[in-house]
Amino acid sequence: MSLHGTYDSENVFAKILRGQIPSVPVWEDDHVLVFMDAFPQSEGHTLVISKASTARNILEVEADTLATLTAAVQRTARAIDKALAPDGMVVTQFNGAPAGQTVFHLHFHIIPRWEAKTMAGHGQGMADPEQLKATAERIRAVLV
Repeated sequence: MSLHGTYDSENVFAKILRGQIPSVPVWEDDHVLVFMDAFPQSEGHTLVISKASTARNILEVEADTLATLTAAVQRTARAIDKALAPDGMVVTQFNGAPAGQTVFHLHFHIIPRWEAKTMAGHGQGMADPEQLKATAERIRAVLV
């Protein structure tokens, strides 16, 4: 898919928001859902999405929604830092299939990095759900 198109209400994140597909939530409020990536690139890889916006990418998102999402990204990144003590962190957001976007619902990735650990490729290898739940609990326990 390109940068331009129509929102597909059957995308995996829309289904997660409707409760049709399970996820491992870290936290949520009225505006955002933060959950563990089922195909993590490293321990603690989380995704941040809007619960209301149907923006497919950063070009389409409303300014107030983008502000809310970035605040949620920062809050989550701070909790990941406290809970997991990574050496670094990648915060990324893809726009269009040629840029690596695979789910066309605007989302941000927060990927903890450690110097001695190799990061897995994007969307490779499904994680153990129990491990995701344990990591989510560690992050949730230090949210401010």
